[in-house]
Amino acid sequence: MTLYSESHRHYHTLQHLSECLREFDSAKNQVHDPVALELAIWFHDAIYNPRASDNEERSAALAQECLAGARATSDLVSTVSKLVLDTKTHMGSGHPDAALLIDIDLSILGQSEDRFNEYERQIREEYSWVPGIIFKPKRAAILRGFLDRPRLYSTDPFFSNYEQSARANLKRTLRVK
Repeated sequence: MTLYSESHRHYHTLQHLSECLREFDSAKNQVHDPVALELAIWFHDAIYNPRASDNEERSAALAQECLAGARATSDLVSTVSKLVLDTKTHMGSGHPDAALLIDIDLSILGQSEDRFNEYERQIREEYSWVPGIIFKPKRAAILRGFLDRPRLYSTDPFFSNYEQSARANLKRTLRVK
């Protein structure tokens, strides 16, 4: 919990973790390995430094260390680690719960306009050290990359619940940027 409360975090906080856990609770009937998926949610942003490119790898290593210390099975440790790493590219590894984890993590894109705008402000705060002239085109490229996907959400419930609003949020934001 302390890690999610670090002062440099504005989006990757307990709010984000809570929102992901709420999405997980609503999707439990789709989960192949609920223990591994919930642990992956807890650990997926445990390490977050906006100046680093290895946050997911370090979060996965922390998960391995903590779970091994708790005497979790090697299968559980491996699964949680792989799921955490899947959040780096938001593409999935083929694990039965990878698509659901990614959909949970990306559910923010399909939230209400007000919450999405708050998310965008929070992301900008995390990267406040990056000059606007650099941040704006880089952020637009990331958002455009999501918008260019044929489908933002891989699982049917997330597609049904969030696809249209996510696309509207992304299009509106890209018009502004």
